[in-house]
Amino acid sequence: MSHSKRIFESFYGDLSEFHVLALLPAYLERPGSSLVSMAKFFIEESGSPHSGFYLYNQKELLNKLAFLSSDGKKVLLLGVTFALLDLAESGLAFEKMDNLIVMETGGMKGRRREMIREEVHDSLKSFFQVDRIHSEYGMTELMSQAYSQGEGRFSLPLSLRIFLRDVNDPYSKTVKVQGGINVIDLGNFHSCAFIETQDLGKIDEKGMLEVLGRFDNSELRGCNLLVQ
Repeated sequence: MSHSKRIFESFYGDLSEFHVLALLPAYLERPGSSLVSMAKFFIEESGSPHSGFYLYNQKELLNKLAFLSSDGKKVLLLGVTFALLDLAESGLAFEKMDNLIVMETGGMKGRRREMIREEVHDSLKSFFQVDRIHSEYGMTELMSQAYSQGEGRFSLPLSLRIFLRDVNDPYSKTVKVQGGINVIDLGNFHSCAFIETQDLGKIDEKGMLEVLGRFDNSELRGCNLLVQ
């Protein structure tokens, strides 16, 4: 987990400067979630008595956010995408915060219809009254995470490399414009460092990754879908 902390802090600064509020329903209800483990570690490392997990208690979460709105620390609201959208569509009121970072972890995982990123972010920006929505890109199989500070473009940590494969020929040479996302994660020193995902993406001229979605008919994946 110290690896994940180093990556987060390289983009956002010390966790001790944050209150970490994790809105992770479904994930919290399943054992062994890597996202919950990372969020738990971040909550502990923040050292804040106000950091913590939230399940379906939306009003309690909004009350906590309102309480922290005038605090000197930054507030990280880390949420699975469908739960953040449920909150945005709840009809509950939210007061604008200047110290809030909203970070979605991606995917509907069968809970809602799939939506394009722009549609998701527009809804969340409107509700939370922020200029941008941050994102985290990771998965159970990876020890490293990539982060987007807006517009769905992810900066890669030093331990992570992305290569794009031809969607019609997995044995072809890597493509440069758009294709299936292949990952080399040097953080996976106790497991396989080479992962072929079912995600589609493209890489811009600055080396930043944009995740475009899933392959058609790809298997639903995620630690909140594990069978107990």
